[in-house]
Amino acid sequence: MKKTFLLLCIACLTVCSHAQPEFGNILLENKVYMDGISSVTLRPVGMLHSDAVVSLGQGEGSELSLQFDDLKEESRYFKYTFIHCTHDWQISDMNPIEYIDGFMEDVIEQYDHSFNTMTHYIHYSLQFPTPNMKFTLSGNYILFVYDDTPDNPVLTRRFMVTEPETVGIEGHVHAASDVNDRFTKQEVDFSINTGSYPIRNPVMTVHATIKQNGRWDNAIYGLTYRSGHPGGLSFDYDDGRNTFPGGAEFRTFDISTLKSNADRIVGITFANHENQAYVLQDDARPFGAYESRSTMKGDCFYRNRDMPNAFSEDYVNTHFTLKSNFPFTDGDVYVFGALTDWQIKPEAKLKYNNAYQYWETDFLIKQGMYNYQYVYVPHGTNLIDATYIEGSHFETQNDYTVLIYFREEGTSYDKLIGMRILN
Repeated sequence: MKKTFLLLCIACLTVCSHAQPEFGNILLENKVYMDGISSVTLRPVGMLHSDAVVSLGQGEGSELSLQFDDLKEESRYFKYTFIHCTHDWQISDMNPIEYIDGFMEDVIEQYDHSFNTMTHYIHYSLQFPTPNMKFTLSGNYILFVYDDTPDNPVLTRRFMVTEPETVGIEGHVHAASDVNDRFTKQEVDFSINTGSYPIRNPVMTVHATIKQNGRWDNAIYGLTYRSGHPGGLSFDYDDGRNTFPGGAEFRTFDISTLKSNADRIVGITFANHENQAYVLQDDARPFGAYESRSTMKGDCFYRNRDMPNAFSEDYVNTHFTLKSNFPFTDGDVYVFGALTDWQIKPEAKLKYNNAYQYWETDFLIKQGMYNYQYVYVPHGTNLIDATYIEGSHFETQNDYTVLIYFREEGTSYDKLIGMRILN
């Protein structure tokens, strides 16, 4: 009897040790919740520009790297956990012990203070999975970082884990099939080779997602196959469900040096206890011809060319100006890209300068090389329109990430069985 009671106590303690904290009031998207947190990146270790994707169970060399700065320099006790999601980014109907091996939360222990910068910050970094905490299933995940307890969210980041063996994906990007969209939109057609995967009832169990560049807000979710053949499924549509506005090539600027004016920088100063940089004035171009330009597809790269030491990148209050011969009476204009975390941020909203008759804004970003665009958000909506100011062309170079999910019969989660980037 005593032995049975002891075993029950041990079992209860084991379950409690694997209990995951409540997620609190967070969104299942990339978001910063705490003031002072800046320059967040999540990429595979050693990659400068890449989706946050890692393969399941590949061991050392197959990890993700989270990096961010705390400009408040306050004492923090950052912890993190993983949240498994469905193919369309809803919380999976699973217990955390089904997809986490080890502790249900862990601590971010690696941090460093900035070196020789005017704006001081603490730089935090994390590589995962770790021996203490691993994911055991493929699919979509949220990395949830919080300060001591989940009631104090710091940031969330989406990442994906692929199966060790994935299906083959073939596809191409071309001008839209619809003649009305021929010169402004791009169509992403693809097919998958299911190989040895025993996929039954694929119309219910297989879903595809297409993501353009680094954006999640305009991603296409839940695509089902159009036609099939032995060993393969086709996602080739003609009805526009797999099309995106081509947009325009991203604008660029370089603030990796503060000693001289680099690419598209017309002035460098120091005022109000901050570095100041002025980007060359931009013009609205909704009806202009396509302009070819080599870009990072909206991404950014942190760098200090004058002092290439660790954590020497300073922060710069960067000024943007936009000239337009048409008004923005029914919406607002924002600077947009990786420099705003692919979010609509209040500090990136442009205001009209009556004296100089242009739109302007300025906000603090880290030294480096940047891509950006101007987007339009109609009043009363959350629609991010990157064509209203920039125009749209079928020739524009965009990266499209195709993700293939499979919910195997008898399971309650979506495996990520394939990924390919098409350009």
